[in-house]
Amino acid sequence: MKLYCATTNSGKLREFQMALQDSFQVESLPDLASIPPCEETGTTFEENAIQKALYYSKHCDRGLDQESYLFVDDSGLAVDALGGAPGVYSARFAGPNATDAANNQLLLDRMRGVSDRTARFVCVVALAESGRLERSFRAEVAGRITTAPQGTNGFGYDPLFFYEPFECTFGQAPLNRKIEVSHRSRALQAMREYLNQPRTR
Repeated sequence: MKLYCATTNSGKLREFQMALQDSFQVESLPDLASIPPCEETGTTFEENAIQKALYYSKHCDRGLDQESYLFVDDSGLAVDALGGAPGVYSARFAGPNATDAANNQLLLDRMRGVSDRTARFVCVVALAESGRLERSFRAEVAGRITTAPQGTNGFGYDPLFFYEPFECTFGQAPLNRKIEVSHRSRALQAMREYLNQPRTR
């Protein structure tokens, strides 16, 4: 089965494809760049993921496949000492067009002198077809925030997210190891299990 996803983030697309390669062919939604972006007005990862999935799946109903499933993720970092921030604003923590480096620096500034550095990566994947929500899947992975970036792998806050079982940050871990445990891969695994179940249409 082919699955479409709506993301312009090359790092996310690569992780989607790696996480699902044994079961599905994952492709970016055709002509995604020409579709006006979905405005994210939700206050939770669930709300934003569902909002985006319903919006973009309407553009997927073009006879591409008999079943044109599209999935979207909304994910981010929740830092306990910051009351769950940056949360749904993770990608734009330092501003609407913020770079990863700018977001990371702002997080380090906010965490300067803070002893409780526990945090969670959260991901919600929403699956939809032709503007109808099929289901959503949530997963988390726990870690802690370092005092400086470590590693150049991954993207986003990976260089600041220390994962105890690996004894390194996600930015230092090889991508294939990160895929085994990440919040995104766990949510995608739940989606894969759901899609592999017999269903009546």
